[in-house]
Amino acid sequence: MTQAFTRLGIIGKQDRKALETVDRLVAWLESIGHAPLLDQPLSPHLDRPAERFCPRDLLATRCDLVLVVGGDGTLLAAARVMAPRGVPILGINQGRLGFMVDVPPDAFETPISAVLAGQYTTESRLLLEARVISTHGEAGPLLAVNDVVIRNQASIRMLEFETWLGDQFISQHRADGLIVSSPTGSTAYALSSGGPVIHPALDAISLVPICPHTLSDRPLVVGADRPIKIRLGGGTGTLATVTCDGHSHEALRPGDELLVARAGVRLQLIHAVGYDYFNVLRNKLHWGRGP
Repeated sequence: MTQAFTRLGIIGKQDRKALETVDRLVAWLESIGHAPLLDQPLSPHLDRPAERFCPRDLLATRCDLVLVVGGDGTLLAAARVMAPRGVPILGINQGRLGFMVDVPPDAFETPISAVLAGQYTTESRLLLEARVISTHGEAGPLLAVNDVVIRNQASIRMLEFETWLGDQFISQHRADGLIVSSPTGSTAYALSSGGPVIHPALDAISLVPICPHTLSDRPLVVGADRPIKIRLGGGTGTLATVTCDGHSHEALRPGDELLVARAGVRLQLIHAVGYDYFNVLRNKLHWGRGP
């Protein structure tokens, strides 16, 4: 049974085109009887009563559906707040590529009307949770929708590190870094680094070395039922950075460990009826097209 959405929230990218779409979206929703709550950063751009605006963490407690106007980056930021609260997200594409935001900005009325009428599909996607374990203590958990990435702070030097799946040793590596990717993130940084596209219905995690020293050090896909452990090696001058979706930053020093596991929460994406993941891939990656 589909859920009837009545408490709507809106999050928008802070650029001219996205804000124009947000303005049209709000006006249209009001015309059909809704009074959506608005993300606080939208307040300088929309002439609405102050009580309609609220901080994003509060938005997550007061809405049963959040509409995100922007690109994948805008949706990722919203997802890190909404997913722990179980709030589903519907994306309106006002970005560059838009693998996850599939509603067109110039014709959002028909698909959103259908969603509000209960005609939609829900997609549940795996999220990642990262922790840094060091002699100085523990940092995290950090939530990632796309990926957890280790990079050397010294851009001209490679990192040395070991990888483990649970208690099972995988390998030693020398590379510029490592991408630990969810299926959602398999079409992001991991794809540009030579990783495989992983269908979002799979509970799988990919490990993609960044510019490995040994060409046989290839991307690896493993089940998400056991955590990934990365132990940093190298000399005392080595210093790496851990990022989650390119957002949060934690230092990693020789001997420190990064643990990446399937998060205890999942991202709920709402799609209008007729959504086709492979159609998205064909359009975004230009599959099957001649020169």
